[in-house]
Amino acid sequence: MDDDEQDGDKQETRPRPDFLTKPVLSGELVLLRAVTDQDLPALRPMLEDPEVARLTGSQGEAPDEARLQAWYRTRIGQDDRLDLAVVERATGQCVGEAVLNDWDGPNESCNFRIALAPGAHGRGLGTEATRLICGYGFEKLGLHRISLEVYAFNPRARRAYEKAGFQQEGVLRDALRWDGRWVDAVVMSMLAGDRQRA
Repeated sequence: MDDDEQDGDKQETRPRPDFLTKPVLSGELVLLRAVTDQDLPALRPMLEDPEVARLTGSQGEAPDEARLQAWYRTRIGQDDRLDLAVVERATGQCVGEAVLNDWDGPNESCNFRIALAPGAHGRGLGTEATRLICGYGFEKLGLHRISLEVYAFNPRARRAYEKAGFQQEGVLRDALRWDGRWVDAVVMSMLAGDRQRA
């Protein structure tokens, strides 16, 4: 193989996104910002709630206070993910978290997940938080693709993702075993170009 052929096989590498900067993203209903120790009392009930655990497929015990603090403190310094608190503007209270993680450099993509505290659903908070963090991912971090999985028993979340611009790609059959039953996971994604066409 000559040099020209080898050069043609090389992919252009873009600069690594700046995940270390924790932006403040402001919408009409929510504000996204870095998670602080003061948010932990609000996040803890979310992590301990059986319904939140079911909808996110989280099996196992919620972390104790010390582990929870350590977990969020390590998120600040990671350069391959972005964890932000979701703050309801009307109350100033932290009501959840929105996360871009699993950075895949060669494919310029990330996974997305969001979790809201009990009582924070059904008011458009999650949809707006999703739009804000995904918009930041495409516009500021230079992502090409953001993907997620949502379990079949969580149609409310699926509708929120669709409102935010995600499209279904396929189904992972029997992806989760919950209470003795198998549950499918719907794979969804949004591309940078999808936002430009919308």
